[in-house]
Amino acid sequence: MPHFLWDQHTCLPLQVGADVDVLTRYEHRGGTFVSVNAGYSPHSFADAIALLNHYRTAVEAHPDLELAQSVDDVDRITSTGRIAVVFDLEDSAPLDDDLDSLATLASLGVRTLLPTYNHANRAGSGCLDNNDTGLTVWGKAIIAEMNAVGIVADGSHCSTNTGLDMCRTSASPVVYSHSCMKTVWDHPRNITDDQARACADTGGVVGITGVGIFLGPNTPTLEAMTRHLDYAINLIGIDHVGISSDFSFDHADFNDEILRNPHLFDDSYTSWGPIQWMPPETLLTLGEHLSSEGWAEADIHAVLGGNFYRVAQQTWPGAQIRRSE
Repeated sequence: MPHFLWDQHTCLPLQVGADVDVLTRYEHRGGTFVSVNAGYSPHSFADAIALLNHYRTAVEAHPDLELAQSVDDVDRITSTGRIAVVFDLEDSAPLDDDLDSLATLASLGVRTLLPTYNHANRAGSGCLDNNDTGLTVWGKAIIAEMNAVGIVADGSHCSTNTGLDMCRTSASPVVYSHSCMKTVWDHPRNITDDQARACADTGGVVGITGVGIFLGPNTPTLEAMTRHLDYAINLIGIDHVGISSDFSFDHADFNDEILRNPHLFDDSYTSWGPIQWMPPETLLTLGEHLSSEGWAEADIHAVLGGNFYRVAQQTWPGAQIRRSE
């Protein structure tokens, strides 16, 4: 029986008019959930809203995709083998310095948000910064409001201290939606053991990605992904590890983003040539691969989807109401 797949971060072209049909590459009998990126640090609130409106309209018109506002929606959609879709933001710049923007974004299906993307902003420091001063007062206010509206705080792309401060600040589970382990492969985008432990202590989940430059020297293989999964599980336990493809459906578009925004990236993104991603078709075989490696079925279920599902139950809008009933 195929396992339910929860992909906590995947990337369509950040363009109004982008084709959402490519998300059907994740389709399989166990049902699939995907969180689609809808903007990052160069984007304004208006930019993010335009992208969200386009993606939402296109998903609503597609027979194999459906927007999920609640965990109950995820259950209903995926039980038929279809794909449940929500959204995420990589950076707090699209808030336009207005905390009220978070409630609007939550109403449009944004379920995770990163305070920073690679470099410092008003909220805190990024993973490529030399000076890591952590989460700011403004960043802490963002985390508190995210807790209130049901958006999960995400430490991916943040600095070490910003991520640790997020875990100390948040009243709800924190995730690293798409972050591999620095001890396994020393890349500035990967997270330290201390960050992973702090995330787990909040009840959160670390999502190992399928991006070659984060898994190893541009090696997007199941074997490389499994090395990171094994290490993370041994460190923080089976209940706190998940997956995210971090797949770019338009490689040329991403490379163009790097060229247009060189201040957001460094040579750790380009040292091994064009970035290689694990395609959805390979990710869908991860369960079979882990089974062949001797993993227990319950552990495969937890990592492929169960752990991020639990965090959604605890954090998404309405979760507080369900817990009190």
